[in-house]
This record gives sequence, structure tokens and C-alpha cells, in this order.
Amino acid sequence: MKLADVETSMQKAVEATQRAFNTIRTGRASTSLLDRVMVEYYGTPTPLKSLANINTPDASTITIQPYDKSMLSQIEKAITLSDLDLPPNNNGEVVRLNIPPLTSERRKEFVKMASKFAEEGRVSIRNIRRDAVDSVRKQDKNKEISEDESRDLQDEIQKLTNKYTKKVDEVFAAKEKDIMTV
Repeated sequence: MKLADVETSMQKAVEATQRAFNTIRTGRASTSLLDRVMVEYYGTPTPLKSLANINTPDASTITIQPYDKSMLSQIEKAITLSDLDLPPNNNGEVVRLNIPPLTSERRKEFVKMASKFAEEGRVSIRNIRRDAVDSVRKQDKNKEISEDESRDLQDEIQKLTNKYTKKVDEVFAAKEKDIMTV
């Protein structure tokens, strides 16, 4: 087990947490809100961004223009079934989503959701740490490395864990501030 591999895995966990945060509304229109929306396309769940051109013409509107006009109703259905809580408006050409201003109650809900994503990121980092430490202990047990090397590696792994857990906390704090800003 190389420390560089452990660090890369932890960095990926932070990036995955950041992507999860991007799917949470902040009161402004953002195309990343639709990243998790899957549309039934000829029997196959397909990401919405693969089927349509998605734009934000202003701060409170998202427009979705499908490449295939026959997909309008499927896109509308997928958005309605998603956890976005945004009613789609279909004019026969494009689907529009109007982003209403967030209530303080809704903002608190989104902060809770972000908190859940942050905790998932921290758990992921701790799982990477556990696997790495298990690998080092196994090497020590098999006499592939000395006890001192084992201890040093475990200390380094813990330092990486602390560093990346702190990064998740920083990303969460920034997202929380973004959500709560009116």
C-alpha cells in the first residue's frame, strides 16, 4: 500500500463530496442541479445532460432543450419524479424550471442534506484509512516491513486522514454559507 495511492483515494472522496454538494440548490439557477436526474430513454436510464442542452438564461431559470423533441414529456416526467421539488414548464420546444427563492425552512433542509453528504465523505475517508492501516499491519505481521516502519506509515496515514477530513469540513462550511446567504 503506497501513501500516494491512499492520498489519491482520499482526494477522490473529497471531490465526490464536492460533486454531491453541487446538486443542492442555493437559490440560484445552476445546471449542476440536474446532474443526478436520469431520463428513461428507449428503456435505458440516461443522464439528462446527455439528452439535452441545459442553460441558465438568468439567475432564476434553467432551460432544457432536448436534442430529440419527442423526449420532452420523458424529461418533464423525470424532473417531476426527481427530488428537486421544481415543477417543469413545457412549451413544446423547451422545458423551463423556475427556481423560487428559498425559504429559511428550506435552506435549513438543504444544510441538513449537505451535512449528510459531508458525513458520507468523512466516512469514505475513514474507510480508506482503515483499509490502508489494515494493509500496513498485514505487511508488518508478514515481516515485509519493520514495526517502526509500520508505526511511521500508520502515523502518515492518520495525518492524511486528518488533512482530507478537514478539507471535507471546509467544503461543507463553504456550501453551508452559500445555502444560508439570502
